[in-house]
Amino acid sequence: MRVPALVVADDRIMAHLEREAALDQLANGATLPGIVKAALAMPDIHQGYGLPVGGVVASDAEHGTVSPGAIGFDINCGVRLLATPLRAAELAPRLPRVVDALYEAIPTGVGARGAVRLAADDLPDVLVQGAAWAVERGHGHPADLARLESGGVIAGAVPDALSTQARERGLRQLGSLGSGNHFLELQVIDEIFDDAAAAEFGLERGRVTVMIHTGSRGLGHQVCTDFLRVAEGALSRYGISVPDRQLACVPVRSPEARAYLGGMRAAANFAFANRQLLAAVTRRVLEQVVGVRPNDVATVYDVAHNIAKEEEHEVDGRRRRVLVHRKGATRAFPGQPVLIPGDMGRYSFVLRGTEAAMRETFGSTCHGAGRLLSRTAAVKAARGRHIAEELRAQGVVARAAGRAALAEEMPEAYKDVKDVVEVVHNFGISTRVARLRPVGVIKG
Repeated sequence: MRVPALVVADDRIMAHLEREAALDQLANGATLPGIVKAALAMPDIHQGYGLPVGGVVASDAEHGTVSPGAIGFDINCGVRLLATPLRAAELAPRLPRVVDALYEAIPTGVGARGAVRLAADDLPDVLVQGAAWAVERGHGHPADLARLESGGVIAGAVPDALSTQARERGLRQLGSLGSGNHFLELQVIDEIFDDAAAAEFGLERGRVTVMIHTGSRGLGHQVCTDFLRVAEGALSRYGISVPDRQLACVPVRSPEARAYLGGMRAAANFAFANRQLLAAVTRRVLEQVVGVRPNDVATVYDVAHNIAKEEEHEVDGRRRRVLVHRKGATRAFPGQPVLIPGDMGRYSFVLRGTEAAMRETFGSTCHGAGRLLSRTAAVKAARGRHIAEELRAQGVVARAAGRAALAEEMPEAYKDVKDVVEVVHNFGISTRVARLRPVGVIKG
């Protein structure tokens, strides 16, 4: 280990970690050449590929390394939050119709084809322009872009860095939700913790919000797969040794790193465009079913949580350019909205970024509840149960491609996100603004 490995957690969360390999993975992350300060993990930490989900590592921007496994397969998996003018009582009688209409309009599931048909010549523009590509084609409005992390585009994308297979997957999947833990959720704001911040973010108790959680789909997965192979093959060439080949890395200024970062940024821009398109579909559905004008559905924010970004942070008393890998961790810059989804049976949270996060965690915080059960274990635990009916009894209307999709994502499969949020709030790296209670959800 070149630096310490530190976990933002309390005793309850640490007790869960004793049963899995996430801490070993974090210690492995602390061996990456060029890493600075510490390998960090947020309280939603759980075992992942290479670096644990919830991990944050920063590498010197000139002399460090980049590791695809420390960013993850679903590049720029992230969350978009929309605030509607609807109140809970207005939505309630039409809730099943709205959920059905959203499920009908938004492609879900493994390998689902997207709502937008792309020509091969269109894809490079999506990869470079990000969310703005969608806005320019009438999917949303320019005001959305000001409420997205980095304006919904990461500079330095290199479409030519993508393999033919990655391009083919992207052509089929723009404007789709996907499967696994990806979702679209109708929510009601049921508690406000910070009146001033809530007012600034456009949040009011009793109002309906929409949370969209998805990323770069198969395109991003393929980019990671391709460059993991490249990084692993380059280890001996650069004299790099890692304790786990899932953390294969290359010098940040090497040709391999430049190609990966160009491809990763392109995939991130695809994800921003994807969430922009899904937000536009949501607005159209709300207009058709409930009569809400699209312009009255505001973007609260959009954040990425599987990404590497070059940023300036204070390290050992001086400002340094570093490449911050966030894998299942959310940017939490001062004053910025932070979106923390929970499970589909309890609640999600909106937090606010702080100066403390800049000092302690490279401007990062948690990204969700964190799994307690693997998908296989969750399906086994759900045998003989009807998760959709259980959710309905709690006031949540759920639609999914099959019973297994709901079983994998049942509430008990996750930590209580309230416990995760309590840790980051008490530590001061992001503070509570509002709690959102789910009432409707679609999953792949």
